Amino acid sequence: MASDRPGAAETAGRIPPGQRLVHGWPVSHYGPVPRFRPERWNLRVFGATASGTTHEWAFDDLATLPHVTVVADLHCASGPTSTGHEWYGIPAATVLDLVPPAAGVTHVMAWAEYGFSANLRLADFTSPQTLMATHHDGEPLTAEHGFPLRLVVPHLYGYKSPKWLRGIEYMTADRRGFWEERGYHNIADAWKQQRWSYQEAEDDGPAPAAP
Repeated sequence: MASDRPGAAETAGRIPPGQRLVHGWPVSHYGPVPRFRPERWNLRVFGATASGTTHEWAFDDLATLPHVTVVADLHCASGPTSTGHEWYGIPAATVLDLVPPAAGVTHVMAWAEYGFSANLRLADFTSPQTLMATHHDGEPLTAEHGFPLRLVVPHLYGYKSPKWLRGIEYMTADRRGFWEERGYHNIADAWKQQRWSYQEAEDDGPAPAAP
């Protein structure tokens, strides 16, 4: 069957430097695929909220939130890029509208199952293309690709788009997430080839801890 993904001519200029085009949607994740239990599942927004309280949505609540469709590519820090993904889900910026952050919030930590985390600058989290996806190409996400909820941040490398999203923590200072603590770049701009922590400029990472 012919693929509906763009061909080489169509992808010219949209593949970041150092990336290679791959077809399909490779599965890549660390650890096992979690079991989904709808009666136990929730999405929490916590940390430096304006109200000082935590807000939660149950699984059934997701359908009541605003939804959009975003067509975007995926870039893995190890080199593969797959193109033309159609995502359907909740704009990440909606979270800030519904649960306002406190003054001084500059970053968020996206928390996923098994304690996995990814830190993001607030501007990256609220980008118009950043969303919390429930569907891909018109179908619910599969378990291997992050069902029931996956953060998608298309302009950054894939480790900033954690599967099995469970929480958004508002932060007034940056803090490294799971892969960032293990040598990956703190910002992860795919177009700047920000793959590894040794490439970081002075202002790219959290302030060093006081002695």
